Amino acid sequence: MFFLSFYLSAKAGAKYGQAATLSFTAASNNFELAIAVAIATFGLNHGAAFTAVIGPLVEVPALIGLVNVSLWIGRRYFPERVAG
Repeated sequence: MFFLSFYLSAKAGAKYGQAATLSFTAASNNFELAIAVAIATFGLNHGAAFTAVIGPLVEVPALIGLVNVSLWIGRRYFPERVAG
């Protein structure tokens, strides 16, 4: 989702800040909803609920890594971006 969102927003003419915001929103969407649905569907003591709770703990380090990818994409494909 992250890379597809970056690509499509760049093709649509979005600036770097808009593309990065859209990409991070797409990459991190729906974890909270997944936790609520898993607990409501399977109950609190089911493995699916536990897995859904662990998901955000994995998500945060992955998104921190994507920050570096986003900065690289900005330098490479958005030349109008202010260096930073």
